[in-house]
Amino acid sequence: MIKTPFLAVDGIIKLYDENEDFQGIVLIERLNRPLGVAIPGGFVDIGETVRFGYYSQDGLQFDEQMKVIDVVQDIAEVIELGNGKKLTASQFLQHFLFTPETQHSYVYKLSGGERRRLYLCTVLMRNPNFLVLDEPTNDLDIITLNVLEEYLQNFKGCVIVVSHDRYFMDKVVDHLMVFNGQGDIRDFPGNYSDYRNWKEAKEQKEKEAEKPQEEKTARVRLNDKRKMSFKEKREFEQLEKEIAELEAEKTQIEELLCSGTLSVDELTEKSKRLPEVNDMIDEKTMRWLELSEIEG
Repeated sequence: MIKTPFLAVDGIIKLYDENEDFQGIVLIERLNRPLGVAIPGGFVDIGETVRFGYYSQDGLQFDEQMKVIDVVQDIAEVIELGNGKKLTASQFLQHFLFTPETQHSYVYKLSGGERRRLYLCTVLMRNPNFLVLDEPTNDLDIITLNVLEEYLQNFKGCVIVVSHDRYFMDKVVDHLMVFNGQGDIRDFPGNYSDYRNWKEAKEQKEKEAEKPQEEKTARVRLNDKRKMSFKEKREFEQLEKEIAELEAEKTQIEELLCSGTLSVDELTEKSKRLPEVNDMIDEKTMRWLELSEIEG
């Protein structure tokens, strides 16, 4: 009897191609407890040559009494870069802007940004070919950010980036996973700016296609004017108030989603709430437009 395997995951992502045909799923490995959830009858094979590197926004806890160079040398004395290239631990740290003096400083003396940079080094020095980066630009100074961008632009493996930094994404990504809500995730070929331009052009095209029908509807309504009843006046006034409140809630949710301060549970809750608010705004706006066509 074959037992159902257990796989620890943080998410299951459905993938579609540009023709909106289903291509498969991506399972996001869970690194914290609980240990996992059952995936009935399924197996995930990881190739023998795949080496994962995971950079979490929670960071890594270091021994405060260790020196910077010792933290790295505990992992490896020599770092393999591929193509026969090698760097010593000290040379690798220097590439990420740790001077020889700083390398022999104790961890407790490092600033927050330097700790993030050291954590980044411990991830990259393992020479992974599959990187998962969770908000990698948080607390990084401009110089370190430039080093990271250069590293990723020359990186030969696969990189999945979770980031609110649109400028960083424009420089390092060539595909986006666009979350549309309700488990609908689409693969978009291009960076963030490419996606914004495509979306704006699509919305403009849809608006232009709707204009003839709107003009026809407006002419019909113009010929069928009537007086607004007392009940409709009250509804019209209430709709204006509710639409304003929903727009304010939408703005607040969008700001929170971009803040990078939400927990996983809060992020999930807000992501679910946003499409609900958008639907209510659309519904109430349509009713408001209908009532506005009636003479007061």
